[in-house]
Amino acid sequence: MEQNKLKPILFVGTCSDAGKSVINAAFCRIFKQDGYSPAPFKAQNMSLNSFSTCEGGEMGRAQVVQAEACGITPSTDMNPVLLKPTNDKTSQVILNGQPIGNQSAKEYFGKHPKKEQLFQSALEAFQRLTKIYNPIVLEGAGSISEINLRDRDITNMRMGIAVNADTYLIADIDRGGVFGSVYGTVMLLRPEERAQLKGIIINKFRGDASLFEEGKQMLSSLTGLPVVGVIPWFTDIKIEEEDSVVLDRKQRSTLEGKINVAIVLLRHLSNFTDFDVLEMDSRFNPYYTAKPAEIKKADIILLPGSKNTLDDLKHLRGNGVAQAIIEAYKANKKVIGICGGYQMMGTRIEDPNGIEGDLLSLPGLGLLPQVTVITEKKRTVQSPFHFLPTNRKICSGYEIHAGETSLLPGNDERPVALLSNKKTDGYRLNNQCWGTYLHGILDNAEVVDDLAEGLNIDVTQKETSFDYQAFKETQYDKLAQLVREHMDMAFIYKGLKA
Repeated sequence: MEQNKLKPILFVGTCSDAGKSVINAAFCRIFKQDGYSPAPFKAQNMSLNSFSTCEGGEMGRAQVVQAEACGITPSTDMNPVLLKPTNDKTSQVILNGQPIGNQSAKEYFGKHPKKEQLFQSALEAFQRLTKIYNPIVLEGAGSISEINLRDRDITNMRMGIAVNADTYLIADIDRGGVFGSVYGTVMLLRPEERAQLKGIIINKFRGDASLFEEGKQMLSSLTGLPVVGVIPWFTDIKIEEEDSVVLDRKQRSTLEGKINVAIVLLRHLSNFTDFDVLEMDSRFNPYYTAKPAEIKKADIILLPGSKNTLDDLKHLRGNGVAQAIIEAYKANKKVIGICGGYQMMGTRIEDPNGIEGDLLSLPGLGLLPQVTVITEKKRTVQSPFHFLPTNRKICSGYEIHAGETSLLPGNDERPVALLSNKKTDGYRLNNQCWGTYLHGILDNAEVVDDLAEGLNIDVTQKETSFDYQAFKETQYDKLAQLVREHMDMAFIYKGLKA
């Protein structure tokens, strides 16, 4: 039986990539383990990694991960406002799972009545969650000390005050300057914002945490807030991360004895979490690259999704990557495209209405006999499927794309997947070359085993039917245990029960 109602809890940061999403996921699992029914919430997320819900809405993947840690089905109420950058200055605005238009940063962060409507919509989504879940585990965005934006903020301290959430400030000590970042952040807050803060969490600590005892006392003396946890740096727990800065750590190269997978590093790359499973499966060595030489070395080339497919395709043609992909295919390397990458593999992409920008048409890579026309209407849907029409096991995936892809005359259908609605998806030229609109397709063992088929690897490294879902469950439990061991949970629960 569920325990008493807890107050909401909010994790904010001194900076981006401080570890808010991962710590949020840890607390989601901790509350679940302790008999509660938690749910995640982030009022506004800016990300190109998104997900289609059961209702056909679109939301950020960080809250999907956190929902998994809670053991519940993701809902757009957990991320009511999603910003998806289309270029350096403009983003598509998703409200309650549906696109409501594009706005420049100046328009979005300016003083505009529509921004207040977004804040009210976010509050309404939060209230809907509170009727079902306990507690709500909120995540902030970026830094809370960006005082030039705080009056228009809808996701950090303003949201914390509005819902009276116990708020904890997370600082990344690995960046250096942790005393300045914590003290400066706290001192830049207004009195009512400081009053909402309950404690400080030091994240990504390397070495013996006991050596930081004096540092904890100093921070508490400076800020008047207790340091409630010092979370160690870890590499043995794998939790999906959505912040694109993590890609800098994934630009590696080939390894002997592994299936080397080059993931093409696009300028507008979206849903790079599609490939996280390859990092967990010991058969593979995935790496991100935009270098033709590194692409030619790989056994498999993966073309990911893009928020601006035509612009990315133009860039690939200009930097030699497009030609490297074509040459790799001719050299019997595997080439697979997902979503925007799938569109690029055709003979042509057209954007007659200029939805993505000024480019109205570009020739594709010419690997698949298809033409794609970019459409204004976006398809966002979960799509259970059979991988290849003959496979009997039901797999899971989802679609998020704007565009219709059709075969050139004289070509027969060769689908990658048979969907649950009896329609087909994708095109499989042969075992070496195929494309699909299905995000999350590689999370299914049947697909990953097919990816590895025919490639020579050390048999001692081989894993058959790697169960990614079971693996993720284990990782959430390991994360929860680590955070419990290094956090003053009694202090946190005392505040939440007050």
